[in-house]
Amino acid sequence: MRLDVVTIFPEYLEPLNVSLVGKARARGQLDVHVHDLRQWTYDRHNTVDDTPYGGGPGMVMKTEPWGEALDQTLADGYDAGAQGPVLVVPTPSGRPFTQELAVELSERPWLIFTPARYEGIDRRVMDEYATRMPVYEVSIGDYVLAGGEAAVLVITEAVARLLPGVLGNAESHRDDSFAPGAMANLLEGPVYTKPPVWRGHAIPEVLVSGHHGKIARWRRDEAFRRTAANRPDLIERCDPAAFDKKDRETLSILGWAPEPGGRFWRRVEGVEE
Repeated sequence: MRLDVVTIFPEYLEPLNVSLVGKARARGQLDVHVHDLRQWTYDRHNTVDDTPYGGGPGMVMKTEPWGEALDQTLADGYDAGAQGPVLVVPTPSGRPFTQELAVELSERPWLIFTPARYEGIDRRVMDEYATRMPVYEVSIGDYVLAGGEAAVLVITEAVARLLPGVLGNAESHRDDSFAPGAMANLLEGPVYTKPPVWRGHAIPEVLVSGHHGKIARWRRDEAFRRTAANRPDLIERCDPAAFDKKDRETLSILGWAPEPGGRFWRRVEGVEE
């Protein structure tokens, strides 16, 4: 996979040289190119922004530097043999970034990121390049950052670990929280390693029982407990057909009940069913 990032803060992308992404780059599984947007400015102040039409606070990133930067990035990529580019625009107003979307992006051969600053990029830039390639406007959460570079790091790591050969165990990502089809999209439960007792805290006995069926059941029950506590919306959205008899018993113990349509909802204490 080829990955291009156009930014006014290239140094922000240094983490792409370390850990899993850095190793993928070193092995040639991920071809990363970081570009300084100010290279495509021609005034002495290297200006990349201007006041917004219509008034309002903040500044808007200009069309000219972005247009020239993206044209050159595309030309260089095509010259190097890359094909099938998509534009990834980190923005709080984009579609939520999910594991499903990470999988979709991991199947693309070439991602071009445009992390913005200030109030964002002039809309005409996205409209122009949408005529040349798919454009993904993506939000990593319901909050606002100073710029999109952190989002690039998040998206890149989520996508890179899905590329063939990047993870040591090719099956590692299949049971991740939020993985498509994984555990009915429940959160993963707690994990443990040696020593068996640490500062008076022992690991659950079932994990050293050697009984694989009981261990699998314990892990699924713990996933239900964690999901019910932290992300009850995931249980509410689950297809009830994904739950077996034991799942339903666990949900009942945790205070959930099926509604007439089959989906589960949390009972409210003191309210008659």
